[in-house]
This record gives sequence, C-alpha cells and structure tokens, in this order.
Amino acid sequence: MSLSYKLIIGCVLTLLVTMSVTFYLISLRQDRLIVQQAENEARTIFRQIIITRKWVADHGGIFVREPPDQPWVKPSPFMLDAAITDQQERRYLRQTPAMVTKALADYAKEQETYWFHITSLNPVNPANRPDDLERQALEAFAREEMEEFMTMETINRDVYLRYISPLYTETVCLDCHGNYRINDVRGAISVTLPLSETFAEAARNRRLLFAAMGLVVMVLSGSLLLMIRHLVLTPMQTLAMAITRYSRSGHREDAVILQTGDEFEELSRSFARMAGKLSDYHHNLEDKIQIATRDLEQSNRQLLAANRLLAATNVKKSDFIARASHELRTPLTSVKGGMEYLTARLTSLDPDTGRACSRDELLDFLELIRNNTDRLIRMVNIMLDIERIEMGTMSSLNTQDFDLALLVWESREELALTAAAKNIAITTRGPQALTVRADEDRIRQVLTNLLANAVKFAPQNSEVQLRFSQEEEIAVVEVEDQGAGIEPGQEEKIFEKFYRLGDKEGSGLGLAICRSIIEAHGGRIGAENRPEGGARFYFHLPTR
Repeated sequence: MSLSYKLIIGCVLTLLVTMSVTFYLISLRQDRLIVQQAENEARTIFRQIIITRKWVADHGGIFVREPPDQPWVKPSPFMLDAAITDQQERRYLRQTPAMVTKALADYAKEQETYWFHITSLNPVNPANRPDDLERQALEAFAREEMEEFMTMETINRDVYLRYISPLYTETVCLDCHGNYRINDVRGAISVTLPLSETFAEAARNRRLLFAAMGLVVMVLSGSLLLMIRHLVLTPMQTLAMAITRYSRSGHREDAVILQTGDEFEELSRSFARMAGKLSDYHHNLEDKIQIATRDLEQSNRQLLAANRLLAATNVKKSDFIARASHELRTPLTSVKGGMEYLTARLTSLDPDTGRACSRDELLDFLELIRNNTDRLIRMVNIMLDIERIEMGTMSSLNTQDFDLALLVWESREELALTAAAKNIAITTRGPQALTVRADEDRIRQVLTNLLANAVKFAPQNSEVQLRFSQEEEIAVVEVEDQGAGIEPGQEEKIFEKFYRLGDKEGSGLGLAICRSIIEAHGGRIGAENRPEGGARFYFHLPTR
C-alpha cells in the first residue's frame, strides 16, 4: 500500500472516530435537552393549572354558559346558586375549581397538544379515577414528602412524558369541603406531553448531521489526497530518483536540489552536501588506505620492538634468577659449613675433661651464620618485591601520618657505619619536622636504597648530601653524591628492572622497586647528573 493511501486511510479513520464520538455526544445532549425542556414545560403547565384553580377558588367559582349542545349537563347538587339565568333567558352553570380543571383537560386533549387529568385515590367523580401510574404516584405522595413524580412512558409506540404533582388542601377549599384538613394530599394532577414528534424531528436532525459529517470526511479526504500528492509524494519521488541515480553513478551532479521552499528542499540540500562529502571521501579513500597501511606497518614494527624488549627482559630475568640462585647458594654454603664445624667440634668434646672449642671460636661461627641468614632474608625480600612488581600489587600500602624528618635521620644513622668505613660524610638539611601521610616502611625502604647506592658509588673521603623540604603540599627528598655520575641517556633506564649500575654487584631491582613505591603513592622519582660532578636522585611525595 502506498504512502498516500496509508495517510488517507489514517486521516479518514481519525476523522470518523472523532466525528462519531462528537456526533454521539451531541445526540445524547440533544435527547437530554428535549427531555429537560419537556419537564420544564410540564411543570409550567402544572403551575398554570394551579394558578387557574386558585383564581377560581378565590372568586367562589365561575359561571359558565350552559352548552346548548349538551342539554344533559345539570347544575351541581352540592352548591348553592348552582345556576343563574340572564335577561335573555340564557342559563349559566356555576363551576368549581375541579370542574374547571376537568373542562380544561378535556379541551386540551381535543386540541391534541397535551392533556392533563385531575385524579385522587378516593374520587368523588368516577371520571377522576387514577390509572396505574397515577395510583403509584398518589401512593408515593401519601408515603413520603414528594413534590413531583416524573417518568417516560411508551403508549401505542408513542413516547410520552408523564408528570404528576400532588394537590394540597388550602383554606379556600374548606368552603366546599368542610371535612378536609389543611395541607392534606387530596389528589394530584397528571400532565402528559407527547414527545414522539419531537424525537422524530431530532432523529431527522441527526440524519442530516450524519450526512454532513460524511460529506465533510469525503471533502477532507479528497483535499488531503491532492495536497499529499502535490506537496509530499511528488517531491519525495523526485528525491528518491536522485538518490537512486547517485547510488549507481556516485557523481555529485546527480544529487538534485528541490525548489519547494520547505523541508524537502532542506532535505535535498542536506543530501547534496552528503553526496559531495561522500564523493570527496571516495576520491581520498586511496590515500587514507595508504596512510592506514603505513600506520599498520609502524604498529607492527612497534610490536616487534616490544617483543624484542620482552625477550630481552626475559633474558635479564633469567640471568637475575641465575645470579640470585648463586647468591643464595653462597650464604647457604657458609651457613652449612659453619653448622658442620660446630657439630664436629661439639661431637669431639672430651667426656673426661669436657673440653671443647673456645668461646671466641663459637661466637665467630655463630656471627657468620647470623650474617649469612640476614643476607638470605634480604635476598628473599628482594625476590618477593620482584613478584609484587610483576603482579602489579606494589600499590597495596599501609598509609598513616609520620614524621619524614625523623625517618631521614634514622636512615642516615643506619648507614653511618657503612659510610664511615669509606670515610664518607653524610650530611642532612631540612626542617625540624615534616609530616606526610604514606606507608612509613616503604618510604624507609626507598630512602635506605637511595642512600646505600649513594654510599656505594661515592669515592672515599667524599660527601653524600641528603636534603628534604616541602613545596606547597609536596614533600621533596634529594640524595646527592660525588661519584662518577650517570651515563648520558641512562637517566630513565636505570629505573628499569634488572638494570645494574656499572659493574657493581646487585640484583638490578632496587631503583625499580623505589619507582614502584613512589608511583604507588602518587609521587614521582628521577635522577640526573650534577654540574659539579656526581649524581642526584630525588623523589616527590604528596603530603596528603
């Protein structure tokens, strides 16, 4: 199904539903207004009858000329002066309010406009006997205080409004009905209004309205079809053909611009711009492919370099493990030898004299065992740090506030004897107290490592300077020596794993561990050569 028919069907359905609901609501409203108007008319008729009855009663009745065509009508035997005669010998009969009401009811029924009926549960006149509906209303008036009774009734396929309202005894009624009591319900008046013609006229109006609604739907549908074809479908087909031609040729000249002055023109301009960009992109695609190829080749070269670096790292790691095995074997051999010597000396005790090796000999071998055991512990700790670096868990820190100045002084004292053996002076400079929040044991490890390297590489009879200060919220620590310095271009490489400074002994992991610790704290570590000779190592540590 084409778009135009879909739009027409959708609009027609929307109009039909909307107008049907409106038509239905208007019909209900019209029927309700007809009934309300009939109810108001019935109330008006009833009030007019009551006014007429009161007027007749207030004037003691009225005299009506005796109908010449009804000679059987006799004066009322219950009234005085029931009949009078004028000078022309015409006789007039006295009529009570009830009689006047009955006469008016008969006259209205003859005119076929409406009719009413005076009735009572105990009528004096048999003609006033109530029908079923009037009896129901009279009984309801007797049971409860109701001002009116109203209902719709269908008689011989005709619709009528039945309105019944009670009649109350008033003072003027006692002149003729002495046995009545004031405000008693003595009867009712029933007003009947025919509504069939009114409803028929309303039905004709509804048919006319329905026909008008159909005509409106047809006119709107035709107008929509013409407007959609002219304003929507024709520009859309033109644009679709242009897109098809462009998809086949790829030439931007096939992207036409519609001159409609609306959204289709803007859409065609957007398509033309897109077609131009696609054409340019198509023309430059070869260059982009070449660039991408060169980038891929560069990435491959970088990947190969990374693989070579990884292979070299594995070689270094294997070399370190071999060196570590050798280093572990040496203290273990010394410990084993010392233990075997002590065992041999203890087992050679003279049971008679109890004489054994001297106390100094035992202390020497025990000191040898202790020193080699400490060396083993250091080697194991280094290997554990290697594992932490490889697993990326060096960032597990136990941070707390501590005095960095006190930690610097303690680190200096730990290496004082080692420095004194080479006649090296360790000088410190900094504030009396500097509080930082970090892992104290890890920062101690960094300080000890940097100071130990400075003492190791510093010549005899030289000086190692240890400075610390605070810049805003950063603590700065610097360690300077007067050694040979760092080879140019190696300032960053010395912090790599397994890299060893010069031909000195070591695992090549000390500085790598220091960098991991400082970076785990969010700080920075580095090294550089001093202009006057020697090297300067430093690290920056956040105080919070």
